[in-house]
Amino acid sequence: MNALVTGGGIICALGTSEAEVLASFRAHRSGMNAAEFLQTRHRAGYVFGEVPLSNQALAERHHLSPTLSRTILLSYHAARAAYDTIPANLRQVSRIGFISATSVGGMDKTEQFFEDYLVDKAAGDLGQVMHHDCGRATDFVARELGIKDFVTTISTACSSSANALMLGARMLKAGLLDIVIAGGVDPLTRFTFNGFNTLMIVDPEQCKPLDATREGLNLGEGAAYLVLMSEQAAQALPASVHCRLSGYANANDAFHQTALSDQGEGPYLAMQQALQKADLQPSDIDYINMHGTGTRNNDLAEGTAIRRLFGGVYPKLSSTKSFTGHTLAASGAIEAYLSVLTVTGGYVFPNFSFRQPVETLDLIPETEFYQHATMRHVMSNSFGFGGNCSSLIFSRT
Repeated sequence: MNALVTGGGIICALGTSEAEVLASFRAHRSGMNAAEFLQTRHRAGYVFGEVPLSNQALAERHHLSPTLSRTILLSYHAARAAYDTIPANLRQVSRIGFISATSVGGMDKTEQFFEDYLVDKAAGDLGQVMHHDCGRATDFVARELGIKDFVTTISTACSSSANALMLGARMLKAGLLDIVIAGGVDPLTRFTFNGFNTLMIVDPEQCKPLDATREGLNLGEGAAYLVLMSEQAAQALPASVHCRLSGYANANDAFHQTALSDQGEGPYLAMQQALQKADLQPSDIDYINMHGTGTRNNDLAEGTAIRRLFGGVYPKLSSTKSFTGHTLAASGAIEAYLSVLTVTGGYVFPNFSFRQPVETLDLIPETEFYQHATMRHVMSNSFGFGGNCSSLIFSRT
């Protein structure tokens, strides 16, 4: 039994709704800009995929306190939109779960506390530290939405929200839940930016995934959630189902704390096993939304794995991180949301820019946004630190 995708919600640097995100792609408008809300000494020298709303604006939009962490505010925005796609009568009779992923948690509030604490150890609002835990945002959003049947948080670095979707699908298949809202959220923080910058994998300018001249990634922020339903629950829907999560797999190449093996063993296994789960061949895949961070290691490893699996006959592919930035734990869900749009609307998402292919690879990403009528099966890749690699496949119903 497949998990059926019936709705969702999204917020990222490209916009605060599906319509705004699609409008940005149509205009070929990247979300990479100088930071407006992130307080960092590096604001002038780097670009970021920042959501175009302040905490105050996000809070006012949803009648929440602006003192909440940005993680909570972003998560609530996207999860609320997803939840509202579930008919009220179905909410009342269904077992609903909320599975949310994050790697940053409420670190933005901890950073604010720490500034005051360094000056005076008796200063600072300890209430800010209460937001730090990764599960804090999940619990808050679930409580606000009234979800009680199952609530949990996943944190496996950049594959986190792909794994959240995977867990949701497995729980539906096991008959433990009827409906799952699954996805993830991460905000921009100084700690995460400084960490990636210390690894020397951040490009100060617009990132160039899959390009021979790539210099690194751009960090972004955002949240996205999909509504997954069992076939029985979806029968009660007045509208048609968007698509199905037909395949998924998680693998680990156990190679390095922050790098993939040169052969891309983890990515290869994740994609191969997702295809097996969906009972598909590589030739059945019409588009791959690649993990595509723009770092030397990632693009080479993922590209090598794709070449090995697809044997030189490639589907359409691209990295949408060139528009949104790398949103860390939220990236799997944001890119899964875009993959669903590829299946349902035939949208092909491009790289923001591309000039020169990697010498050892013959992968040429899409460079124009357009609609294509025959998108049957779409693969979405999410590969995290520690070698945690996940692939999802969305298919037409």
